[in-house]
This record gives sequence, structure tokens and C-alpha cells, in this order.
Amino acid sequence: MKLQFLGHASFLIEIKGKKILFDPFITENEKATHIDVDALEVDYILVSHGHFDHVLDVERIAKRTGAKIVSNFEIATWFENKGCKNVHPMNFGGTWEFDFGTVKYVAAVHSSTLPDGSVGGHPGGFVVSSEDGNFYYSGDTALTFDMKLIPLSTKLDFAIFPIGDNFTMGAEDAVVAAEFVETNRVVAMHFDTFGFIEIDHQKAKDIFNNKNIELKILSVGEEINI
Repeated sequence: MKLQFLGHASFLIEIKGKKILFDPFITENEKATHIDVDALEVDYILVSHGHFDHVLDVERIAKRTGAKIVSNFEIATWFENKGCKNVHPMNFGGTWEFDFGTVKYVAAVHSSTLPDGSVGGHPGGFVVSSEDGNFYYSGDTALTFDMKLIPLSTKLDFAIFPIGDNFTMGAEDAVVAAEFVETNRVVAMHFDTFGFIEIDHQKAKDIFNNKNIELKILSVGEEINI
């Protein structure tokens, strides 16, 4: 499985030859000016919630590539009404089999308003299961006991968690989240993009190292096999 960090909470993950993009916020991210959003090849766009810094480039990419937008009912419908006809709405607890694997839409503790003020439904995360491996993309969230439900049905190879604090959980809570979902590998997101979420990288790594959990803090554009 190939994973590329595109800045903030945006990831491009390749599974079984399909390219899945999460929460694209690229064109107005000063940390991601070297990423050409119009050169991205994408088959699916998974959107965790409606905030500007997670949906900014969805329409642009979806209309160019024909990628299927997967999100909650409200967000999927909002993009459909904007002319993005290839959408798949979901809601909490729902699971769907796509050609790259299975996606389950799970709860997140956050808020969700779309850029024009429309209601973005409830924020969520995605548990992805495939032949290449299983992972949990939490979206923006606080630490929640709901995370303990995930390992009851899915053994994770890694999780993608926010660690920037202020708007989401920070490293101290994210390491507990890793314990809740029973993974020893975490990829960081939602950090350093702007002042409120700037972090001390070494301090965050030390928090995870003390629990014998690996924390990967990637540079924007960095790609790894995971």
C-alpha cells in the first residue's frame, strides 16, 4: 500500500491499483504549494466532514477526474448539487464494498459546516479494509470511547490521527486513541498548517515512543510504502 501525505489532513493512498484521496485541502495550503492538484490521479475522494480545510479541492478534482465522492449523506448531496454526479452517500455504522476494499463510516467528535454555511451532517472517519491492509482514517476528532469498537471487528495495520491539538486531539490523546484501536503505528495529520496547530515534533514522537507506538510525521509530498 502506497501512502502520500499532501499536507494538513490530505492523503493519497493507493490500494489494489486504485487511488483514494482523503480530505483534499491543497490549493490554499501554504505548506503544499509544490503539490500540483491538477496532476493528481484519483479514483475516489473520501471526505470526513464539511469544513473548508477538508473539502476545498474536492469539486475541482472530482470534476476533472470523475472520482467518486464518498462521504455522509449531507456532504455527498451537497457535491451532487454542485454537479459532481459520481457520489456515494454513507452514514454511521454503514459499510460498503468498493473495488479496492471495504469502507465503514464511523463516528468522530467534531463539528461540520460546509463553506457556504450549509449543514455538513455529522463528522466521521473511515475504517478501510483491503487485501493490502487495514487502516483507520479518523478525520478531525477528539478522543472518544467509540474508538474501542473498531478493533472488535477490524485488526488495523495503522491509523491516521490528528495531533495538532486545539481543534482536534493532540499527541497526548492521540496515543491513547492508538491504544484504543489497538495499533502500534500512527501517521500524523492536522498539524503545523497554521499557528493554532503548530507542534513540537520531537515532543510528539517522545509521547508515542514512551508507549512503544511508532509515530510517522511526514513531510508534505512525502510518499511511503506502509
